[in-house]
Amino acid sequence: MEKKRILTGDRPTGKLHLGHWVGSIKNRVALQDKYDCAFIIADLHTLTTKPSREDIMAIRENIRETVLDWLACGIDPSKAIIYLQSAVPAVYELNLVFEMLISLNRLTGLPSLKEMARNAHIDPENVTFGLVGYPVLQTADILMPRAHLVPVGKDNEAHIELARDIARRFNQYYGEVFPQPECLLSDVPTLVGTDNKGKMSKSAGNCIFLSDDAAAVEKKVRGMYTDPARIRADIPGTVEGNPIFIYHDVFNPNKSQVEDLKNRYRNGSVGDVEVKQTLVEALNNFLNPLREKRKVFENDKGYVEQVIYEGTLKMTEIANTTLKEMRSAMGLVGSWNKISRMARDRMDK
Repeated sequence: MEKKRILTGDRPTGKLHLGHWVGSIKNRVALQDKYDCAFIIADLHTLTTKPSREDIMAIRENIRETVLDWLACGIDPSKAIIYLQSAVPAVYELNLVFEMLISLNRLTGLPSLKEMARNAHIDPENVTFGLVGYPVLQTADILMPRAHLVPVGKDNEAHIELARDIARRFNQYYGEVFPQPECLLSDVPTLVGTDNKGKMSKSAGNCIFLSDDAAAVEKKVRGMYTDPARIRADIPGTVEGNPIFIYHDVFNPNKSQVEDLKNRYRNGSVGDVEVKQTLVEALNNFLNPLREKRKVFENDKGYVEQVIYEGTLKMTEIANTTLKEMRSAMGLVGSWNKISRMARDRMDK
């Protein structure tokens, strides 16, 4: 039996951080052994909120940084297709066709649209057509390789339901071409930022990058938010919801050490300095193998580009097959074929 295909990926907005590892990458590394995985570098999606030439120029380096992090974490190009969204022409055509199969009311009713506009500091009256149509382009990404499953959190189920609606409507109009993708739901947690103000985010400046060196990690951990009521080491502190201990639980494999620190913290018999230094050691032990692998890939000139190039060619071949079947089902090729045949016949006389 053929493996089911999965489509997931990231917008190339820069280096990835610990929150990305917890929220998605760790899961992807496991999925690539069980499924036929396609990992998209979704550079077209960045245009919905950052369309300037300066933003586009920045994407070039961000693409490389994103893939370096993927590879360092264990994404294997021999097991999965890594491809650049904008370099696969078929996605533009699929996006155009799918736009005709969904209503504006359906799109504007998605709660994620307002959230995206708010996060990008876009006033409601200045929301672009591209931002409104963001979920349709996502649908094109998903249906182009005819993915069966899309890993998402429960808050993103609405986007996959939209893709299902579009696939269903296309098949009703023109015949069975597309599978109806399903959510591969996970209760993957988000990681709180170092400042304890929401989830870890580049824009919030509260993240530890997967590529940070040991000194950078130590500096960030020493500045982390902790129990504000604990002004001395002999004052009992709160462990629950404390970012230091949240990180210990996720990244420190020495569970007995973590429990000991928690007990002493609650009793007021350990200082923040020791708790943070122990976390520094745990994080650096976790990141050291990633750093070493990243350095190997980084120093192998052209390797990252070759991975993207070969993966994009593979996806282009898959996409062209889908596009050919889509056009044939719709009858779009008929008019041009007739025109071409009659024109050639006349020119040959």
